[in-house]
Amino acid sequence: MDHSQAIITLVVLAVVAFLFVTELIPLAVTAIGASVALGFLGVLSPTEVFSGLSNSTVVLFAGMFVVGAAMLESGLAQTIGNSVVKKVGTKELPLMVALMILTILMSSFASNTGTVACLMPVIIGICVAAKIPSSALLMGLAIAANTGGTITMVGTPPNIIAAGALDAAGLTQFGFFEFAAIGVPLSIMSVIYMVLIGRRLIPRNYSDVGAVSTVSSAGTPRARIVCLLILVFVIAGLIFGIPGLTQEMVAIIGALACVLFGCLSEKKAYQGIDWVTIFLFAGMLPISTALEKTGAGAMIADEVVGLVGDNPSPYLFMLVLFCLSCGLTQFMSNTAAAALLCPIGISIANKMGCSPYPVLMAIAIAASCAFTTPVATPPNTLVMGPGKFKFVDYIKIGVPLVFLSLIMCVLIIPMVWPFYPEA
Repeated sequence: MDHSQAIITLVVLAVVAFLFVTELIPLAVTAIGASVALGFLGVLSPTEVFSGLSNSTVVLFAGMFVVGAAMLESGLAQTIGNSVVKKVGTKELPLMVALMILTILMSSFASNTGTVACLMPVIIGICVAAKIPSSALLMGLAIAANTGGTITMVGTPPNIIAAGALDAAGLTQFGFFEFAAIGVPLSIMSVIYMVLIGRRLIPRNYSDVGAVSTVSSAGTPRARIVCLLILVFVIAGLIFGIPGLTQEMVAIIGALACVLFGCLSEKKAYQGIDWVTIFLFAGMLPISTALEKTGAGAMIADEVVGLVGDNPSPYLFMLVLFCLSCGLTQFMSNTAAAALLCPIGISIANKMGCSPYPVLMAIAIAASCAFTTPVATPPNTLVMGPGKFKFVDYIKIGVPLVFLSLIMCVLIIPMVWPFYPEA
C-alpha cells in the first residue's frame, strides 16, 4: 500500500470538506473536480475517475426524479392537496395532521423542495380564506417534507449517497424501501411532536394574501390520471418487482411514459432531474474508491478508534457520527454532509469489525434531521417568508425534534441493522 497516495487522498478529502462547508464553488463541481484531481495525481485509473456516472443507481435516481416532477407538473400533487382539504375542513389540528401525512407520502417519491413548493400555496390559501394562522401548518409542512424523504432511497439525497457508498465498497446496497424501517417511525413521531408540542413553540403568524402564488401548473385531468397510473406502476414495480425488469428499468419506463403520455414535456423532465445530486453522487463514488484503495479511509478510522480507546462500543460511534452528520447538516448541504461521512463511516466499521449498515443508516438519517436553521434545507427556507418565521423559531422547534430523532435512531437502527449480525 503506497503511503504517499493515502496522504494525497486525505489532502483532496480535506479540500473537499472545506469546499462543501463553505460552498465557495458548487457542490457537484467540487465532487467531480475531486475525482478528476485524484485521476490526475495517479491515485485513480482513468476508468475509475468517471465510474460513478456509469453506476446503474444513477439511472434509478434520474428516472424517479422525472416521475416526481411529473406529479408536480401535471397538477396531480395539487389536486391531491385540494381534495384532502375538502375532506378534513379548516380546523387547524385535523388540517395539520392530514397535510403532514400527505407531505410525508409525497416527499417519499417526489422532491422535498418540489412538494413544499406545490403544497405551500394550497395551505396559505386555506389559512387566508379561513382567517387562521398559517405558521404552525407551514412549519409542519417543512418538517414533514424532511422526515418523509427518509422513507425511500430516492426520497432525499443522503439516502442516495449512503446506498452509493455501500456500492463503492463492494457491499450490497440498502433496498429501495429499506429506509422505511426508520423513516416511517420518524415521520409518525414528527406528526405527533408537531400536534402535541411543536405548534405551541412558535408564534401564531398569519400569512398575507400576496404570499399565495401558484407554483404548480394546472395540467389537464387526463395528464393527472395518466400520472397517477404511472406512479402506481412504478411503486408496485419497486416494492414487488416485475419479472424481467430491474428497479432501474422500472424507474426509466415510468419516466419515459410520463413524457410520452404528456404528463410533462421533455424539457421539464430534464429540469426535474436534480443534477446536483446526480453529479455529487457520481463524483463521491470514486473518492470512496480512493479512500479504500489507498488505505486513507483506514488511516482516518485508526485515528478515530485510537481516540476512543480499546474495545469501543459501536453504539458510541453511531452516536458520534449521528451528531457529526446532524451538526454539519444544519449549516451545509445535507447531501454534502452524507457524502463526506459515509466513506469514513465504512472505514471505521471495518476497523471495528462491525457491520457498516447501522453506521451508514445513522449518518443518512441524521443528515435529514435538518430542523434547527432556516438554511439547513430548502423546505425550511421556502416557508420562512410566508410563515414570518425568525431564525430563533427554527431553533425552538428543531432542537427537541433532533433529540427525539436521535433517541429513535439509537433504539431502532441497531434492532433492524445489527452491529454484529448472525453469520
